[in-house]
Amino acid sequence: MNKVSASAEEAVADIPDGASLAVGGFGLSGIPGVLIDALRAQGAGGLRVVSNNCGVDGQGLGVLLACGRIARVTGSYVGENKEFARQYLSGELEVELTPQGTLAERLRAGGAGIPAFYTPAGVGTQVARGGLPWRYASDGSVAVASPPKETREFHDSTYVLEHGITTDYALVRAWRGDAHGNLVFRKAAANFNPLAAMAGRVTIVEVEELVEPGTLTPDDVHLPGIFVQRVVQLTPEQAADKQIEKRTVRA
Repeated sequence: MNKVSASAEEAVADIPDGASLAVGGFGLSGIPGVLIDALRAQGAGGLRVVSNNCGVDGQGLGVLLACGRIARVTGSYVGENKEFARQYLSGELEVELTPQGTLAERLRAGGAGIPAFYTPAGVGTQVARGGLPWRYASDGSVAVASPPKETREFHDSTYVLEHGITTDYALVRAWRGDAHGNLVFRKAAANFNPLAAMAGRVTIVEVEELVEPGTLTPDDVHLPGIFVQRVVQLTPEQAADKQIEKRTVRA
C-alpha cells in the first residue's frame, strides 16, 4: 500500500518511447512540472500526450515539446505556445483538437470503464463531419485528417459519438496526498488533474504535502488511491514554484 517513490526520476524511469500520457493542468495551473522535468531528463521520445494544452514556451509540457519528445497531442487549447504552432504547421506534430468539455468527459469515461458516449458538442462541425487537419505535410497540405464520427438521434436532437480515453501513464499534481495515493486538489489547480489520473493505467502524482495514511478523512478525498500507483513528495521549494502565464495587477 505504500506507493511513495524515492524521487521523481525513479517514478518516471520506466516510461518508454512511444508511451501515451494523460497530463493534468490548465495552462500552468496545476501542472506536474517536476515530473515533466524528470521525464525530459529521462529521455523518452515519440510521446503521445493527452492534455488540455501543451504548456507554454519553455514551461510545462512546452519543455518536452521543445526537445522534440512529443509526437502527438490530443488537446483542446493551443494558443499560448509558438513552438507548438510551428511544429504543427510544419508537419512535425500531429494534433487532435477536441472540444474542452468533450476532452474532460473522454478522460473521465476512460477512467470509469465507459468505452464511448454521445454528446451534442461538435454536431454540425468538422468535429463530427471529419476533415480537421491532424497533421500537415511539409508543403502545407493536409497529410492526415480526422475521420467522420458516428451521429445518432435522441429525442429529436443529434449527438456525436466520442470514445473514452485511457493512456499508458498519467502525470498529475495534487495539493495533499498520502502514501496510499488518496489525493486532495486545491482550487483551480484541480482542473484536469483528477480526470487525467483516472485515465492513466499507471498514474504518477507529485504532491505538495504528503500526510500520514488516515489523516485525510473520506470526505476530504477528491480522488481515491485506487487510481494512483506512484506518489512523489515535493520539496518545499518545488511546491512553492508556481508560474503564471499572464500576471495582471492594478495600476
